[in-house]
Amino acid sequence: MSKYHELADESMDRLLESLEEIVETAEGAEDWEVDYSSGVLTLKVGDHGTYVINKQPPNMQIWLSSPTSGPKRYDYSNDNGGVWFYTRDNQSLKNLLDEELEVILGNPVDVQV
Repeated sequence: MSKYHELADESMDRLLESLEEIVETAEGAEDWEVDYSSGVLTLKVGDHGTYVINKQPPNMQIWLSSPTSGPKRYDYSNDNGGVWFYTRDNQSLKNLLDEELEVILGNPVDVQV
């Protein structure tokens, strides 16, 4: 369990830094807000809705609620350098966020997880 917390905390920290940079620098993200409190990361993307990302220690997962694709539960895999992936479609958390935020912004993004 302590390895899960280490991996999840590092991922949440990288994700927070990455999203803060996007909010501060990306054209089209002027009305976006990012917040991280009590283990819950919230990204408000203006009229497009709100992303909520949080750790789920009992399941050793990271959960995402997306205004675009809905809820997903990500498991950690050491394959490919270590990624959080959704077992139903094998898509990584990073790829999903990159794709959805790019559509919303109209510009490529590179979210770090």
